[in-house]
Amino acid sequence: MNLTISNVSKTYPNGVRALQGISLTVPAGLYGLLGPNGAGKSTLMRILATLQEPDEGSIQLAGLDVLGQKEKVRETLGYLPQEFGVYPKAKAEDLLDYFAVLKGITQRAARREVVEALLRQTNLWDVRRQQLGGFSGGMKQRFGVAVALLGNPKLLIVDEPTAGLDPAERVRFLNLLSELGENSVVILSTHIVEDVAELCTNMAIINQGQILLEAEPLRAIERIRGKVWRSVVEKSALPALAQVHAIISTRLLGGRTVVRVYGEAAPGAGFEAVPPDLEDVYFTTMAGHYHPTSAQEGGAATS
Repeated sequence: MNLTISNVSKTYPNGVRALQGISLTVPAGLYGLLGPNGAGKSTLMRILATLQEPDEGSIQLAGLDVLGQKEKVRETLGYLPQEFGVYPKAKAEDLLDYFAVLKGITQRAARREVVEALLRQTNLWDVRRQQLGGFSGGMKQRFGVAVALLGNPKLLIVDEPTAGLDPAERVRFLNLLSELGENSVVILSTHIVEDVAELCTNMAIINQGQILLEAEPLRAIERIRGKVWRSVVEKSALPALAQVHAIISTRLLGGRTVVRVYGEAAPGAGFEAVPPDLEDVYFTTMAGHYHPTSAQEGGAATS
């Protein structure tokens, strides 16, 4: 089962070109859509969730025309937006039961079984009688996943799900997402590289409404092995270094700056080769230094 996005574009009335001819093939499993804020991720997610119309393009999901058969798509869609509200005085079990009715699960016994299963799956069973207003951010996100999973969706969309979560809740949430991609297409839209690195077997990098790279994370990382170099330098040396080398990223360490550089050979004395990671792939792609050559790496990267 694939989700096929073909030449989807969207320009807002104020002239902002949110999407520019987006084409992606998303297989079953966890798929990461990675990009900075304002890259067009949320616009694409809303279009996939049938909440917004593109100006042009087509989308197919397991034989369904997503743009032309919205009601059919909604029957098999789960959507966790970046921000969503809950009734603070409602109990988790009661509100999930209410949403189950809206989803069409009208038989009481069947609904009770589904609600219990989802609350257990999202690790909320023990707090099912608590009011949602007292839930932590991570607990609310997990409740949102429970709502999104009603009806066993074939397409599950989660938009920036870990933003604002503390480290412990983030781990719980990512563990939950990792269980969901066995029988569905799960799209994880995020600007957090670690989320994609830890979860996704396929990904795309998007910026300014365009796909820069479509790849398997591990293959993309392997493509730059031997081309990432690290050194500790004085901050004052960075401008001169940036004039002649492709700087990937900089970090402070003990008052000094750790710099990672992309290049075929060592940039100079004091640099050592280091194993690359997905963050290196992300920054080299955003800077236009990553040049995929195989079909699997979807040569949409910039030059």
